[in-house]
Amino acid sequence: MIDISVSNLVKEFEVGSRILDGLSFQVDSGERVGVLGPNGCGKTTLLRILTGAVDWDEGEVVLAPGKRLGLISQIPVYPAGFTVEDVLDTAFQPIRRMEAELSRLAQEMGEGSDPALMARYDKLTAAYEAAGGYDTDTQVNKVCNGLSIPQAMREQLFDSLSGGEKTRVNLARLILEDTDILLLDEPTNHLDLRATEWLEEYLGRFKGTVLTVSHDRYFLDKVVDRIIEINHGRAEFYSGNYTFYAVEKEQRYLTQLKQYEKEQAKIQQLEATARVMHQRGTERMHKQAFAMEKRIERIRQTQRPTGRARSIQVHFGEREFKGDEVLSIKGLTKSFGSRTLFARLGVEVTGGERIALIGDNGSGKSTLLKILLGEEQADEGKIRMGPTVKVGYLPQHVHFSHPERNLVDTLIYELDCSAQTARNRLGSFQFRGEDVFKPVSALSGGEQSRLRLCMLMDEKINLLVLDEPTNHLDIQSREWIEEAVEEYEGNLLFVSHDRYFIDRFASRIWLMEDGAITDFQGTYQEFQAARAKGAAGRLISQPPAPVQTPQPSQPEKKDKPKRSGGTKNLEKDLAAAERAVAKCEEQMDRLDEQIQDSASDYVKLQELYEEKQRLEEELQALYDRWETLSAQLEEARG
Repeated sequence: MIDISVSNLVKEFEVGSRILDGLSFQVDSGERVGVLGPNGCGKTTLLRILTGAVDWDEGEVVLAPGKRLGLISQIPVYPAGFTVEDVLDTAFQPIRRMEAELSRLAQEMGEGSDPALMARYDKLTAAYEAAGGYDTDTQVNKVCNGLSIPQAMREQLFDSLSGGEKTRVNLARLILEDTDILLLDEPTNHLDLRATEWLEEYLGRFKGTVLTVSHDRYFLDKVVDRIIEINHGRAEFYSGNYTFYAVEKEQRYLTQLKQYEKEQAKIQQLEATARVMHQRGTERMHKQAFAMEKRIERIRQTQRPTGRARSIQVHFGEREFKGDEVLSIKGLTKSFGSRTLFARLGVEVTGGERIALIGDNGSGKSTLLKILLGEEQADEGKIRMGPTVKVGYLPQHVHFSHPERNLVDTLIYELDCSAQTARNRLGSFQFRGEDVFKPVSALSGGEQSRLRLCMLMDEKINLLVLDEPTNHLDIQSREWIEEAVEEYEGNLLFVSHDRYFIDRFASRIWLMEDGAITDFQGTYQEFQAARAKGAAGRLISQPPAPVQTPQPSQPEKKDKPKRSGGTKNLEKDLAAAERAVAKCEEQMDRLDEQIQDSASDYVKLQELYEEKQRLEEELQALYDRWETLSAQLEEARG
């Protein structure tokens, strides 16, 4: 059964600028589908269209009748004075209506003995039990514990919560409603690792349909079994999780690039053949030459396929590190009022270590970073930095003192460098062309983080501290940040909930919980395995091995036919060759149309490309045959 069907969807917010341009896809009942694409490509707009919050311009949207649909990012407005508990209780409105009717029936039965009332009461009691009416408190406690919604928060006014806390409460409410179709818009953005893992486990048990927009690559690997990528307003499909998508997308790019390069080489060959046809051909062949030239122009219009921008060419001016001591923490304690964040922390860091500081929201991770950077004072304890340590810091929210300045001027003023040096450094971080003259305030969050890293690269640091460096960034921006950090070879200390990032960079894990640090020497995968052995839990599954795409076998080369004989036979053969060329050209034109129509179906597209390769080889052989026959006829005629 189809739960969601979208056909030729068009949406534009400005005339002539379509954010969705013929988007088509369907989601079957029970599927888990991830929606990917760069920020601004229309992912959130699509989800809001599905809920009816935004109208569309053209196309058709059909949802399965009778299915309950909920969107995580869409936070309803509740009456003034509603607490978090009141908001969560709205998930049980049908049960509360049954409770009210049961109470009324009980009162009426106390005033008489009407058999119809008794029958209705028994029937409603059975329905109430089946709906989980006796277990609502247990369900609420279970969901709140999983999503880190403590009792104190449940007693707060909903309007007093932060945006992230409201999102978390709304997620809990939708889960308690037992929605049939879940639309998730960046559901892990405001969740810590524990809550994210709980959500993954819940979705693993969820019987309904899931359509999620997410940049959390671990989450996508665990939850989805199909990817829809929005590219230039249309859908491209990948039958697997994120890891499959990443491998497959690269393979498609390489295949399309190879096809593009072959077409560019083919242009020269076709131009040479067309010249010969014009010089030697009949009227029919002149027409074929003109047709060939039109095909050449169509091939010229093919755009070079674009892959992910890679190879950020950066080199941090790392300061020489002397000695083993980088950082020493002894007896560190910090409290806010009556609440103690951590007490008597004691850890040491030596040269070359890369440490991930993880833990639940509110456990004190960011506070510890601020104390290390001198932005916050500890209540007790000591922090000692090695004598040759110089710290570089990338905060979660990057701020610039003069956001009105463009990128070049920002580097000139901040780093006291020449304009050419500034442009060279910006270019190494993928800021090129007119982009370098944008004001800093016009940059996205990911671009601002990249610019700050660009400025850090010349400061000769040997301890890089990062606070949620990939939070709220799309996947491409995360990969850019990761490539820049990859080039840094000094000590690294970072707070992150991005498990892909942690797994890539951490060689040591600090888990902050219950006011203390659990120090684990090893990678995140090893940490997860150790945690699973020590307590009830599960291992993060390994990504599947890259899919090896079989390469089509190359056809055997055949010798060109050699003909001899009279002029009449050559004329017949030449006419037959002309007809064969015309027929093959028609087939090629139809194939080009099919390729254009199948842009979203990669399996079909691959078949068509292989067929096109076969046809091109056949057509070239026919051209060669025609050219040979034409030369023989010219020679025979003397």
